[in-house]
Amino acid sequence: MTTIVFMGTPEFAVPVLQGLVDNDYDVVAAVTQPDRPVGRKHKIQQTPVKKLAVSLKIPVFQPAKLSGSAEMQRVIDLHPDFIVTAAYGQFLPTKMLNAVKIAAVNVHGSLLPKYRGGAPVQYAIMNGDKETGISLIYMVKKMDAGDILAQKAIPIEDDDDTESMFHKLSIVGRGVLLQTLPKIISGDIQATPQDADKVVFSPNIKPEEEELDFNQSAFLVDAKVRALRPDPGAYAMLNGKRVKIWQTAVVDDSTTAVPGTVVKKDKHDLYLAAGNGSVLSLLEVQPAGKPKQAITDYLNGSGQSLKVGQQVIK
Repeated sequence: MTTIVFMGTPEFAVPVLQGLVDNDYDVVAAVTQPDRPVGRKHKIQQTPVKKLAVSLKIPVFQPAKLSGSAEMQRVIDLHPDFIVTAAYGQFLPTKMLNAVKIAAVNVHGSLLPKYRGGAPVQYAIMNGDKETGISLIYMVKKMDAGDILAQKAIPIEDDDDTESMFHKLSIVGRGVLLQTLPKIISGDIQATPQDADKVVFSPNIKPEEEELDFNQSAFLVDAKVRALRPDPGAYAMLNGKRVKIWQTAVVDDSTTAVPGTVVKKDKHDLYLAAGNGSVLSLLEVQPAGKPKQAITDYLNGSGQSLKVGQQVIK
């Protein structure tokens, strides 16, 4: 049997690992990030990959820092045929990449060389791209820079967010990997170098990048809301108070109002002006210290004081 060390952390990686096991690859170890506290109660939670690996009785390694760790040496000592990574979250040292008998490959959630880095799905949605996809690449020391073994594109729908796209891409990634591994084993494959002139980076989203800019078009504001959902969530300073914006919709209308101005308010709707004369409808919000609210509930509570013509976001 072909032996594989699998390295991944979030839900995106789970179907990929399950697919390897279901197709009779011998997954000899799963490497994932350490368990971390989650939520307001800071309850320690296993990573999705760990949960699956434990259920499949696969040995699990969780080094806080991979380089130089005892866990890295254990992987090297296994001398696997492949290392397969899918959103693992740490760089792999060259010594580890060189330990494989056949290849180290990465299932990456973008159409490389576009969106190298830790947030490719978020950037594809946030930038208003119409499609994204999966790239299977050889792993090299430089981030997401290896030669491309296979790619498959899928559309980004108008209602897709990062959660829905991760789910779709995980299924596509599983298929691309399983179709390509036999070709790598047989040597019947030609990898394609990435075009260095077309490289686009997608670094992890910083906290200061979570704020919405209503000077952008309603389309791009809505895209950012979806890109940052379900985590960490986008926000706006509405009348000086931080409000998370969880769901919006682009309104087929136009306005001459300054961006951030209320252009419609009734019992069920709150429309704000955005850039280029566009209009955005707020559908679900979350004032600081409160649960998520449908816009109707917000307008009956914290939003009662808002008035048409008032610039509430600057």
